Amino acid sequence: MGQQFQRASLAPDGFAVDGVTVEGARVQIRLRSLRPFGHCPDCGRRSRRIQSRYLRRPADLPLGGRQVELMVIARRFWCDAVLCGRRIFCERFETGVLSPYGRRTGRLETIVHHLGLALGGRPAAAFALRLMMPVSNDTLLRVVRRRSTQTGGAELTVIGIDDFAFRRGQTYGTIVCDLERRRPVILLPDRALDTSRAWLAERPSILTVARDRGGGYGEAIAKALPHAEQVADRWHLLENSSRAFLDAVGKSMRQIRKAIGSSVIDPKLLTCAERLQYQGYLRRQETNEAILKMSKQGAPIRQIVRETGHSRKLVRDVLRGQRTDVFRTKPSSLDSWSPWLNERWEKGERNALALWREMRVAGFSGRSGVVSQWAQRRRLAEKAGQNALARTPSARIIARLMTSARDDLTKSEAILVAAIEGNVQDLVVAREAIMEFQSTIRSKAAAKLDAWLEAGKGTLVGSFANGVEKDLAAVRNAIISPWSNGQTEGQITRLKLIKRQMYGRAKIDLLQARLIGAG
Repeated sequence: MGQQFQRASLAPDGFAVDGVTVEGARVQIRLRSLRPFGHCPDCGRRSRRIQSRYLRRPADLPLGGRQVELMVIARRFWCDAVLCGRRIFCERFETGVLSPYGRRTGRLETIVHHLGLALGGRPAAAFALRLMMPVSNDTLLRVVRRRSTQTGGAELTVIGIDDFAFRRGQTYGTIVCDLERRRPVILLPDRALDTSRAWLAERPSILTVARDRGGGYGEAIAKALPHAEQVADRWHLLENSSRAFLDAVGKSMRQIRKAIGSSVIDPKLLTCAERLQYQGYLRRQETNEAILKMSKQGAPIRQIVRETGHSRKLVRDVLRGQRTDVFRTKPSSLDSWSPWLNERWEKGERNALALWREMRVAGFSGRSGVVSQWAQRRRLAEKAGQNALARTPSARIIARLMTSARDDLTKSEAILVAAIEGNVQDLVVAREAIMEFQSTIRSKAAAKLDAWLEAGKGTLVGSFANGVEKDLAAVRNAIISPWSNGQTEGQITRLKLIKRQMYGRAKIDLLQARLIGAG
């Protein structure tokens, strides 16, 4: 015997169904409350005296592909309490079923809330329309804001703190995560020291704070929570050390150029674009020499800025050795074809168009003009009695080659690294110092840190060693502590996704509601 559909299942808890009407794509369900009395919202006294009745029309979950509208017969009661200031009150239903002034039932409100959390405004509105639950994008965002989770019940003990960008390079905020429960706690409107310090000072239960090595958070934590342990992020320590070695390579590019035999630039062998770049390089060198000359004569930075007209940052970079670049021609699509081209050239094939046709058959995708330019440069080099113009790799490529395993290098790359190692000993010492530091972090050998600091200060990465020494307690905790800021970085990735879903226009309260509510 088949089961019959029960009309009572259409009604939320506490209601009885008086009738069902189907009109096209809409279903109207007439309901009445099963309770014979009402509670006064002011004094809480029961009342059975009905003053009048009226209809409420909240939306409910769809039924059979049709929109559902409930017609709830609500009552007004008299309040008989002598001391109560309210004479008449409207019937109240359970908040989880139908809230006061609510336009949707509690179960539909929950679906709307989760749609807003997952998709935001307009995408969620379009999806809700397909689900036969039409709701505007503004309403979705209002529901998300109204039902946002308020964190503050559980005490925080271990947190991670980091900054995130509202608009990259312009405005930033701060995210705080509970590392024990693996969820975000709050978003702060900026990354100012005072804002973070005020929030931290209100939570003395925090014992451990994981952070990166920038943003001024270390100072804010020290002032607000002097008893808390600070833990530097291990990934940032490794990244900072690699960056320090890259800077050391950049400072050594002149010696590297001499070591690999490409210290002389013949402008006749340059293309038109490269000649313009070379002229700019010469102008920068003249500027550097003028600034260094004034500095040797005892002129302070302020005087150099005033007399030369250059910015203070540029002058400081020159004096710190951070602007001693070398002229380097750009990589070409022919670099991988150079051995083949040189071999064909030595055999007497001097027709650039014929060489290009052979290369096209072998899989070359470039234009014929690139090969013609290469052939023209070779002819100029032969007339000048020189070899072809030697290319100097970028500092980033050299840093990668010097830190890679020798078995992973090609023959030409191994020769290049050997030439640099044989002639630029300071760079080899800096590389060994960085590799020792990274090994200390990975092996969690905190006992080696003090010895490394003494050895690293006299190398090209001395500035990095000085920075580690200033933040020594947090770096040591990063080695021995099980906590890190990786969870916070993951939450920032989620935050970026949510922010981009809303085209970067969401205010901080909506970002926080979606980030924390979805967790």
